[in-house]
Amino acid sequence: MVIEQIYTGNAYRNFHYLIACVDTGEALAVDPLEADRVLAHAVGKGWRITQVLNTHEHADHTGGNARLIAATGARLLAHAGAKARIPGIDRGLEAGDVIAVGKTVELEVLDTPGHTMSHVCLFCRGEQPALISGDTLFNAGAGNCHHGGHPESLYQTFVEQLARLPDETRVLPGHDYIANNLRFTLDREPDNTRARALLAEVQDQDPHAPRVTTLGEEKEINTFFRLGSRSVIARLREVFPDLPPEPSPKEVFLHLRALRNKW
Repeated sequence: MVIEQIYTGNAYRNFHYLIACVDTGEALAVDPLEADRVLAHAVGKGWRITQVLNTHEHADHTGGNARLIAATGARLLAHAGAKARIPGIDRGLEAGDVIAVGKTVELEVLDTPGHTMSHVCLFCRGEQPALISGDTLFNAGAGNCHHGGHPESLYQTFVEQLARLPDETRVLPGHDYIANNLRFTLDREPDNTRARALLAEVQDQDPHAPRVTTLGEEKEINTFFRLGSRSVIARLREVFPDLPPEPSPKEVFLHLRALRNKW
């Protein structure tokens, strides 16, 4: 299995993905907003795009569907609950489904509501497991819930699914937001030395060759995983004085999400 991350350089700072079976040359394209760029990348590798997958229904992830499918004849896959919002879905996905690509690639579907209520992530097993996380989990951040999502569902997704994946899992999100997300971490947890060091490493990086974090690193530098941090809680109570001295992880997460909305 090969996973190619394709940076667009557009205003949304999108990442697209191609997941390919090297034995057959078949490939799955994930969230191909800029269809021509994705198709050219596949052609350059000698791959045939046979499936297109949308992690969720937002236009910056689905906008290239029609063009890419017209060029390749690929089947369209997305959350089963998104059929009314994503035209032309050929296969509606549910938690635990397996997506086969060629002969050697199998991807596990995770039902990950929060950013929207019809969002899927893909878990790729192997020696170097990877999570295609869409807009649920970013490098050092979490998706917003402004357009059809819910922060309590996002919290449940984080603690009941994402946090339980192997620490060595690489995090491959839908956008390049890592530097700004790390700045939020440091705003909330100024003594987080790991986040400070990583920000120095990535703030001027080439997004065409970005730093890929692991879930183990996320638990050290992503505020939305650091719900028991005394520093995070103390800073939250400065903004929300009614927050108890020993808030629940859910309370911390929801207050962080509310702050991030305005930050």
